Amino acid sequence: MAKAKRQRNGQSSIYKGSDGYWHGRVTVGLRDNGSPDRRHVMSKSKAKVIAGVDELEKQRGDGTINRPGENWTVEKWLTFWLENIAGPFVGFETERGYRVAVSRHLIPGVGQHKLHKLRPEHLERLYITMLKKPTKGGTLTKPATAHQVHRTVRTALNEAVRRGYLGKNPALLAKAPRVVEEEIEPYTVDDVKRLLETALSRRNGARWAIALALGLRQGEALGLKWDDVDLEHATLRVRRSRVRPKYRHGCTVPQCGRKYAGYCPARVPIRPATGDTKSSAGRRIIGLPAELCALLDAHRAEQDAERTKAAQLWIDEGWLFADETGHALNPRTDWDRWKKLVADAGVRDARLHDARHTAATVLLLLGVTDRAIMGIMGWSNPAMASRYAHVIAPLRQDIANRVGGLIWSERAKP
Repeated sequence: MAKAKRQRNGQSSIYKGSDGYWHGRVTVGLRDNGSPDRRHVMSKSKAKVIAGVDELEKQRGDGTINRPGENWTVEKWLTFWLENIAGPFVGFETERGYRVAVSRHLIPGVGQHKLHKLRPEHLERLYITMLKKPTKGGTLTKPATAHQVHRTVRTALNEAVRRGYLGKNPALLAKAPRVVEEEIEPYTVDDVKRLLETALSRRNGARWAIALALGLRQGEALGLKWDDVDLEHATLRVRRSRVRPKYRHGCTVPQCGRKYAGYCPARVPIRPATGDTKSSAGRRIIGLPAELCALLDAHRAEQDAERTKAAQLWIDEGWLFADETGHALNPRTDWDRWKKLVADAGVRDARLHDARHTAATVLLLLGVTDRAIMGIMGWSNPAMASRYAHVIAPLRQDIANRVGGLIWSERAKP
């Protein structure tokens, strides 16, 4: 068959066949069953075959040869990754974010590409398109949304590389949209006092004291149970997080007519009330100030009175902060009450998460070490201290006074 044959080495050869085409064969490794994995290049141009063989040899040397046997498209891989690799093993909110990024952005944008032919430029064009495309509300997509899509595809393709289905991860080379974090001004001490004074005049007021004094995330605060509180030793244990409820219709005949299952009178929950904390560092024990212990003790007495009033309607699930019949608080309802609290207290509007920024800043003002702040706030990354603990006016002035005292000491003054 071969009219001319060139043996490059023990693993590659180039020859011209009786069909008039130049052929190149490269042994790039072994298949799962132990047989040789040979790749074939064919062209009427000898130069193209040599270039193709050279590229395969380079990939073999770099360890970037694609694994045989699976003809993945980006859509097929992302779907497989989401349903079988990532989805079953991450938290509810993380899985929800992955699903939105994959179904709403990645599959429509780059899903048609072969996995091994996906390039950084494909992803960069997707990000640019996202930033120019208005959302349903009429506003442009935020860079943070495009960046979250970038993180999702980067994670998914890293797994494809790890399993041998992809040589290199193009998302590692793609330029992600730059996200400029909004500068957040935490509440002042006077603001905190006004918020607490207003909060303690209403039901579940201690919930806001927990947020402002200890900086618990919303899910962590709503996931607390009385078993997590030790007032005798003044400690509080964080070990779970309340998640957004998810329901299915429980109605049969007649149908309730409600579009969303959450409004169905016979709705059935399909998601547990709580999940794991955001990270392993989130599971922690926090010391309680004496004042907060007193507030929680009073809160327990108020809840006992509500339990007596509700009688057989009370569902005793042990929640530290519950509704009038003992059920866990809905995060959306909790957010609405925060907005009303802010308005009633007469302080500037802010996100509920800003209470966490405020707590971190108070710890910084008190001179608490970064390591101790990390333990209280439940951080695993030391960089979070600089992100949350903002340098506000009292601290800035203290630093200025220290610098002044150092440079212009009594001896150095004119």
